[in-house]
Amino acid sequence: MKFRALTRTGQPGRTRPKRFRRWVLVLLLATCAVLAYRALVGHSGLRAENEAPVPAELADEITVLGIVNARYWAWIDTRGAALVNEWQDSLERERIIAGLDGRLPPANYLSVSGGGGDGAYGAGLICGWSDAGTLPTFKLVTGVSTGSMIAPFVFLGGPYIERLRQIYTTISDKDIRTMRALNGLYGVVFGDAISDTTPLYELISRYVDKQMLADIAAAYDNGRLLMIATASLDQQRPILWNIGPIAASGHPDSLELVRKIILASASIPGVFPPVMIKVEANRQQYQEMNVDAGVVAQMFLYPIDLGLRMNLQTGRFARTRNAYVIRNGRLDPDWASVNRDFLTITGRAIDTMIHYLGYNDILRLYETSKRDNVDYNLAFIETDFLRKKRDVFDPEYMKALFDYAYEKGRRGYAWHKQPPALNLPRHELPSGSAPRPVPDPAAALGRN
Repeated sequence: MKFRALTRTGQPGRTRPKRFRRWVLVLLLATCAVLAYRALVGHSGLRAENEAPVPAELADEITVLGIVNARYWAWIDTRGAALVNEWQDSLERERIIAGLDGRLPPANYLSVSGGGGDGAYGAGLICGWSDAGTLPTFKLVTGVSTGSMIAPFVFLGGPYIERLRQIYTTISDKDIRTMRALNGLYGVVFGDAISDTTPLYELISRYVDKQMLADIAAAYDNGRLLMIATASLDQQRPILWNIGPIAASGHPDSLELVRKIILASASIPGVFPPVMIKVEANRQQYQEMNVDAGVVAQMFLYPIDLGLRMNLQTGRFARTRNAYVIRNGRLDPDWASVNRDFLTITGRAIDTMIHYLGYNDILRLYETSKRDNVDYNLAFIETDFLRKKRDVFDPEYMKALFDYAYEKGRRGYAWHKQPPALNLPRHELPSGSAPRPVPDPAAALGRN
């Protein structure tokens, strides 16, 4: 999820898209109008009778399409051993397929973050990586927001990489959303978002088809996992949707569900409408309000408690493990001269908050990887990319960003072994310490 701040044009630094500034203005004005209306007439935006949320006490009983392993709470799984069992079952499937009795082969994990149009970075890096012939087969792929659009394609690899290239080098803003403001301010104020994501749903539906679902199911049967994150606004908790068993279920609604999960993962609250997903709990039907998981975290690898609940380092399930983390965004500060007005200050503060939330996610994944003895590899948009965007999904900017990342991937990306904030010069290190050794990333690539 990426919310661009308002800045004064003509200043040094990276300028902001003007159209998105107007969107922010409309959103804030609409919010003020909603508050005023509710204060005057008591309007509460109640949900319809058939859209009742799951009660809090039933949160751990939620299922979808009758598939018990279709979803997990992403922060800490309060169902205890549920994800542990799923993880171990996937390892057993690997053993059976490969006919293994001893140690499992190296495993590669991939986490792709949110970032809006900056998702062209992750797509370009992966396409270049693939064309270099060194893209591994991933045991686990997770995606958030624009990362959820990338995740299924890199998970499947092969001909799907070309489809990923097509998406991120041809789309523009009109392929993502239409402005509800065109229908009048009333529709914006009393609706659930300022934009309509029907174009985005149609884009997802063109690429996420029955054949893709069948291929995901086959990969799941081989012990591989594809997970896409959303956030439940009702429960105020992030969800990891386990796409493999949904695809393998054979349920007639499984394809529609996967499309809605990807749409929900990319639905920034307020800007895009939430996605209502039909779920069950205690034999009752409910509607769960799902939005972009970026309201909780910009990226996930696996729940932080997984390495505490099971032994990942020794015993039957021990193996060499490599984590690749793609941050679809920059990590350096974005200087701007901030005007002294409400909208500019508020927008700039939100943009700053989201920037550092994303940085904190990178640090969290790094610490989790260290704890679980997983080799950590990080990629992000670096300071040598100077192109400026005119809009959130500016096609010229996205094409330039894709090409920039593609070349880095094709030539062999120099993965960062730790977040830049931890890269202290040698003369600043405490006495007796030394930087962590940096292994050759190419040597860490194994196929499983």
